[in-house]
Amino acid sequence: MEKVRIGLIGAGNIANTHMAAYKQVTDAEVVAICDINIGKAERLAARYGVEKYYGSMEEMIAAETLDAVDICVWNINHSVCAIYAMEHGLNVLCEKPMAYNAQEAQKMKEVSEKTGKVLMIAFVTRYMDDTRVVKDYIDKGYLGEIYYAKAQYVRRHGNPGSWFADKSKSGGGPVIDLGVHVIDRARYLMGLHKPVSVYGATFTKLGKRDNLRTTVGWIPEDASPTDPCDVEDFATAIIRFDNGSVIQLETGYSINDLPKSGLTLCGDKGGMRTGDGPLTLFTEMNNFLVDTKIDINHLADSKDGFAAEIQEFVDCVNGKCECKATAEDGLICMKILDAIYESARTGHEVIIEA
Repeated sequence: MEKVRIGLIGAGNIANTHMAAYKQVTDAEVVAICDINIGKAERLAARYGVEKYYGSMEEMIAAETLDAVDICVWNINHSVCAIYAMEHGLNVLCEKPMAYNAQEAQKMKEVSEKTGKVLMIAFVTRYMDDTRVVKDYIDKGYLGEIYYAKAQYVRRHGNPGSWFADKSKSGGGPVIDLGVHVIDRARYLMGLHKPVSVYGATFTKLGKRDNLRTTVGWIPEDASPTDPCDVEDFATAIIRFDNGSVIQLETGYSINDLPKSGLTLCGDKGGMRTGDGPLTLFTEMNNFLVDTKIDINHLADSKDGFAAEIQEFVDCVNGKCECKATAEDGLICMKILDAIYESARTGHEVIIEA
C-alpha cells in the first residue's frame, strides 16, 4: 500500500511537533507544507526534508496530489481550512480546539458528513501512555461508576503571547488552549456523556507579566511584547453531564499559585490521579485505605502521544479503523468551551442544548 500523502497546513510550533511525530509513522508522508508566512513553511520543510512548500492552502491543494491535510493554524482558521480541504476531497486531521466556536464546529461536522471524509480532532492526550493505562483500569472495573473528575491545567507564569493571547485569532485564552485538553480527557475517560450545564468564571488580573521570564515552551517565534493580550489569565468551571457526573475545571496561563497539571477521577469503587506525581490508584483493601503507585515507565507498548494520534488518523484514512476522536466529540467540547465563556460573561449557569 502506498503511503498516505499529507499536506501540512501551518508551520508554527505545533506543526514542528507533528512533523517530528510523522517520522515515527511509516505509512504516511508529509509531501508539502504551506503557511501564510512562506518563509516559515520553507524553514520547516528544510528542517524535515520536505521538498514542496507554499504560501497558501489553496495553492498547495491545487498543485499536489494529496490524501489528507493536517491543520496546525490559528483557531480562527480551523473551520475555513477544514471545510475547504474536505470539499476538495481530502481527509482532515485538525488540531484542537476544533474551531473558533461551536457554530463553526457544527459546519465542519456537517461538511464531513456530506462529503464522507474523515474529520479527526487532534485530542492528543487520549493517546498518551498514562491515559491508556487509566482507561485500561477503568475498563476492567477498578473505579466502578465515575461520578466526579477534577481537571487541572494551570501555569504559574506561562502566557505564550502572540496569537495565543489575541482573542481575534485564538477565541480565548487558557480555557480554549489548555482547558480543552483536560476537559476532553476527563470526558473521554468518564464515558463520553453529554454535557447539560456549565457554570464558569474567568479572571483577567495579571496579563502577560512581561517583567518576568517564562519558560513556557509554546512561545511563537514572532511573539513580541507589543502583541495584544485580551484573553483570560485563569478560569474555573463546573460541567454537569446527563448521567449526573461532574467535571471541575481549573485552567490558567498566569496565577499566584503553584502550577498544576493533571486529572483526578473518583468512582464508587476506586479513584485515580494522573499528572503531577506518579499515576496513583486510590482504593480499599482488607479494610484499609490503600494508595497504589503505578509505574508506567516499563509499559511494553509505550508510545509517543502525537505519533499514536497520527497513526490512528492514517489508519482511519486507510479504512483500517473507525475514527474515535470524532467531529461529534470536537463539537461537544466546543459547546462546553463556549458555555464557560458565556457563563463567565453573564454570571449565570448556561444550559447546553442537545
